[in-house]
Amino acid sequence: MTSSVGLRTEGPLAFVTLANSGRLNAMTRAMWRELREVFERLAHQPALRCVVVGGEGGAFCAGGDISEYPSFRFEVEQLRAFHEDEVWAALAAMLACELPLVACIEGACMGAGLEIASCCDIRLAGESAKFGAPIAKLGFPMAPREAALVQGAIGDVLARDMLLAASVHGAERLRDAGFLLRVLPDAELRAEVLAHANRIAALAPAAARLNKATFAALRQAGAQAGVAPLLATAYDYADTAEHREGIAAFLAKRPPVF
Repeated sequence: MTSSVGLRTEGPLAFVTLANSGRLNAMTRAMWRELREVFERLAHQPALRCVVVGGEGGAFCAGGDISEYPSFRFEVEQLRAFHEDEVWAALAAMLACELPLVACIEGACMGAGLEIASCCDIRLAGESAKFGAPIAKLGFPMAPREAALVQGAIGDVLARDMLLAASVHGAERLRDAGFLLRVLPDAELRAEVLAHANRIAALAPAAARLNKATFAALRQAGAQAGVAPLLATAYDYADTAEHREGIAAFLAKRPPVF
C-alpha cells in the first residue's frame, strides 16, 4: 500500500493528485506534509497559471487515514501538533497559493477531503460524488481553523448538519448550496475540469493573482479571526473516553457506544 501527493505540470497547468491505494486517498500524516511541500513549490513556478487538484482511482479523498490515529491522537500536544503544524500548515499553503485552484471531485469527499476542496477556488464534481465530515461517529470535533474554513465554503446550515448529525450529502445538494460550480456525469467530469482549467490559463495571469490576493485578504478579515480564542483549549479532548471509543470502534468495524 502506497500513499503520496503527486505533482506534475503540463504547459501552464499543474496537477496535484492525492493517492492512498486501497483507502480512497485518505490523508496520512506524510501526505499532509507532502501537500504543504507541493504547494510551497508551486509558489516558485511563475510559468504556471492554474492548478487542478484531484484524487486517484475514482475518489477525491475519504478523510484522514484512521489507521494512524491511535499512535498520536490521545495526547494533547501531539494532537495539537498534528492539526496545527501538519493539517493546517498544508491547508494554509493551499490558501496562500496565488494560482487559481480547480477541484476535480470524484467519489468520496469526506472530512480532510472536504477541507482540501474548500481551499480550491472552483469545484466541479461528478454526479456520484458524496460529501460529509462524519467525525462525530469517531468521537471528536473538527479543529477550529478547519471548521471555519469548511463553514465558509459550504455554508452554516450544511456545516452544522455534517458535523452535528454526521450527514452525508450528494453533489446536487452541494451545488445548490453554492459549494460546487457544476455537477457532471462521472464520465465527463475530467474533460470538463481540464477545459475549465485551460480557460483560466488563457486569461490574464496577473489579474488572477490579484483576485486571489483580494480573496485572501477578505478571508483573513472574516471567519478565521474568530477561531483564535478557541485554540488554547481546542485539543483538550485528546484523552477522553468518547475520543478513544470512536476511533476504537471504527478500527474494530463496530458501532461506537457513546
